[in-house]
Amino acid sequence: MSKSTSLLAAAALVVTGSVALADDTKVGILMDITGPIASFIPPLQNAANLAVNQANEQGGLLDGKAIAVFGDTTGSAQGAVDAAGKLVNIENVPIIMGSLMSGTTIAAAEAVAIPAGVVQISPTATSPAITDIEDNDLMYRIVPSDNYQGEVLAKMVLEAGNKEVAVTYVNNDYGVGIGQTFIEAYKAAGGKITSAVKHEEKKDSYRSELATLSQAGGSALVVIAYAGDSGGKIVKQSIEGGLFTNFIGTDGLRDEALINDIGAEALATSFFSSPTSPADNPNQGTLHELYNAAYGEGADKAFVDQTYDATFLTLLAIQKAGSTDRGAMAAALRSVASAPGEKVGPGEWAKARKLLMDGKDIDYDGAGGTYDFDKNGDVSGYIGKFVVDGSTYKQTEVMQ
Repeated sequence: MSKSTSLLAAAALVVTGSVALADDTKVGILMDITGPIASFIPPLQNAANLAVNQANEQGGLLDGKAIAVFGDTTGSAQGAVDAAGKLVNIENVPIIMGSLMSGTTIAAAEAVAIPAGVVQISPTATSPAITDIEDNDLMYRIVPSDNYQGEVLAKMVLEAGNKEVAVTYVNNDYGVGIGQTFIEAYKAAGGKITSAVKHEEKKDSYRSELATLSQAGGSALVVIAYAGDSGGKIVKQSIEGGLFTNFIGTDGLRDEALINDIGAEALATSFFSSPTSPADNPNQGTLHELYNAAYGEGADKAFVDQTYDATFLTLLAIQKAGSTDRGAMAAALRSVASAPGEKVGPGEWAKARKLLMDGKDIDYDGAGGTYDFDKNGDVSGYIGKFVVDGSTYKQTEVMQ
């Protein structure tokens, strides 16, 4: 996967905007800027910056401006610990939006954020392991757990007529979580797993694993991995070897880098699942108009909605708390995300800020839907079915 010069430059911890003044508030933005999901990142950086820019253009945050401070996990556990450590201990941020990958989110939380009492809210981390972490009410996410996506994917695969499939999933928090849940749900619903292979990351060749999977048969190969690492290689080597031609992937494979590398024609019969927004959500349309007005295009890219919403909620939590007191962030976040309260949506920072300053409750409904956190900081949600459409992906169905 290519990494542009701008991405490499962004790999270091950077502060966007002007130099922070005494009354400005730094907000931690933890992202996997380099690594296996690098191609996802530019539109997500834009989404986070859009939320921050809106707050600054519509009255500011607390008594000054919001300053976005980005940290790059490099897509690795140690990188996540290092980047989170800088945000928490050097930049002294009161709350963190991120990270994106499940593994980096968990690593940052367990080693840095939880011990320091800092709330994290991830827009995309889906591992079921996050639910059960002893986090002192400091970990939140606005996408459903893979326990949920795996069950919906099983239904999706069967409804597409695939009664026998082979499965391979990457050996990390993300792959194991959704892979095992999918297999159990698919078999319980009457599907047959011809072969299931757990594979390791960062290998040059997966031909041995593919030979095992192919010999067992199946109408499709379910690949649960990142397109920028093992997932893309598995699809490409499978096609090159004439082993499978029909692929089913999850959100990690719904990456335009896969289309660029494999070609749309070779993926014409494949489909992919991914957390999405509810159908006919007017707040999604509002965000997409604002996003494209600011950046020209890209509002339809994967996880733009969730990244914007998570950043906006992070800012609202600080404003609700009325300070940068880390201990006040969890209660403030729960308050602004849930009923009761006056509804606010994407782009409505001035409205939300005034209501909060007047001592009134708000309830943020985002581009990705509503976010009513349960006791574990989890939410329910929606799963979309995506197919390749030219150089991008098109959603064809929303399932629950």
